[in-house]
Amino acid sequence: MNWIIELFKTPSVAQVVLVYSFIMAIGIGLGRVKLFGISLGVTWVLFVGILASYFGIGVNKEIEHFLKDFGLILFVYCLGLQVGPGFFASLKKNALANNVLATAVVVLGVLLTIGLMYASGNGAPLVTGLMSGAVTNTPGLAAAQAAVKEVHLTNFDPSMMTLAYAMAYPFGVVGIILCLLILKRVFKVNLEEEREMHRKLTAFRSSKPISVHLKLENQQLIGKPLRMVLELIKEPMVVSRMYHLGEVITPTPDLLFAENDVLLVVVPKSELPALKLLVGGESDMNLKKVPDSKLVSRKVVVTNKMVTHKRLGDHQQLHQDDFTFTRLSRAGIEMVPHGNVYLQLGDTVKIVGTEEGVDAVTKVFGNAVKRLEAPDLAPIFVGIALGVLVGSIPIHFPHMPVAIKIGMAGGPLIIALLLSRFGGVVYLNSYATTSANLMVREMGIALFLASVGLSSGANLSKAFSSGQGWLWLGMGAIITLVPLLIVGWVAHKYFRKTYFEICGLLAGSSTDPPALAFALKMAGNDVPSATYATVYPLVMILRILAAELLILMLA
Repeated sequence: MNWIIELFKTPSVAQVVLVYSFIMAIGIGLGRVKLFGISLGVTWVLFVGILASYFGIGVNKEIEHFLKDFGLILFVYCLGLQVGPGFFASLKKNALANNVLATAVVVLGVLLTIGLMYASGNGAPLVTGLMSGAVTNTPGLAAAQAAVKEVHLTNFDPSMMTLAYAMAYPFGVVGIILCLLILKRVFKVNLEEEREMHRKLTAFRSSKPISVHLKLENQQLIGKPLRMVLELIKEPMVVSRMYHLGEVITPTPDLLFAENDVLLVVVPKSELPALKLLVGGESDMNLKKVPDSKLVSRKVVVTNKMVTHKRLGDHQQLHQDDFTFTRLSRAGIEMVPHGNVYLQLGDTVKIVGTEEGVDAVTKVFGNAVKRLEAPDLAPIFVGIALGVLVGSIPIHFPHMPVAIKIGMAGGPLIIALLLSRFGGVVYLNSYATTSANLMVREMGIALFLASVGLSSGANLSKAFSSGQGWLWLGMGAIITLVPLLIVGWVAHKYFRKTYFEICGLLAGSSTDPPALAFALKMAGNDVPSATYATVYPLVMILRILAAELLILMLA
């Protein structure tokens, strides 16, 4: 048995693989255990790493640093690819209020951190670690650690920052859920009444595309082109089929209306009342089931990279009269396709037309689903390389001792966000299936957490023996609770946000999936996840930049 002990103690490649494998396997296994419905997930890897380090298990420091940085890069890059489309959608005007409130949570947390730093006498690196743990934001911790290296702090042990993070993190998870329960009591929320209100609001505001048959009752439209109706409706809409002069066709925008026309339209639900006023009421005719119809319907997956380089309206081979695009599904969200949209790999497009027309479109789009199962790794690594370069660019500000770099956390994240939206235009399609993205992302964060745990455990007893450990716990609780309670109250009082919207807003502002899971279970609908997704991308970037700036400006 001595050879096994020697294998764990003697520095070697095999020893590194064994130590990391055991720490990650045990940590991920413990992450599946729930207490009172709450789990710390992959963060258990950090605690297992700290415990292993406390008992004297360690690896070569250079390898440890490499695995920590590389794991972080994989995590933030894959995260950026996933949230990128939602991030750019969140910049629309209707999401402005949510992002302003989420930004206020971040700003209040930073101001509290600065205040606690001066009140407690602890340095900027340590309280920044506390802040990252209190808001359950691991990339923020990584950005702060990178900034500590940049300013060359010789009188501070970086492992103390990680230890402070680890001590604040558990209450960070529980504290966010506690905030939701406190606000529920303060607002005197009746969950069933809240659910009923949201059912009514959803029916009124929904922008999800729906299909409806309309009969032409507006006589003033007879002889006018279909284009006139399309231009008068604010949101994109599609006429997928039309009963015109005795036959069912897929109309072009230049088709002239005739008496007794019936239109099958795909339109956002919110625009349906205006469309009925313009065209006419609903028809009993079902154009999908007309006997002897030559039209077919098919869902086609975009797998041809060349289609993603231009706007949909710029593809000349798609300007034909024998088919119509009726729906576009991307990342579980349905929308009405239009000429200005850029398709992305993995998009599903519903097409209605003649069999020949639909076959032609299928050939152009690819529809070879198996191609997507094996991601193209070259664009992914090009993106990672660009991210490292961007993260290493020195940015000089007046009155600052060193140039700011957004680092290994910020650079890859920004590049991934941009590529997720514009990659097809520059021939860099970083598409990966959801399962592949999740696997690489979890592998990256597990490597990072195992590394920071191994570098921190030796200081565990030192923190509590000096009495600092309990102080850190109290400071972390303040940073967790105060900004969320203040912004939650403001959102309800002045922004008229509903309780379920506030739950998603606060969970997203803390980038905390366990809190979102709790809110979804309580709500019984997807309202919290909608606001969570709206604010999450922006908050993730702000948390990373805030942690780095605290070090560079105050250290």
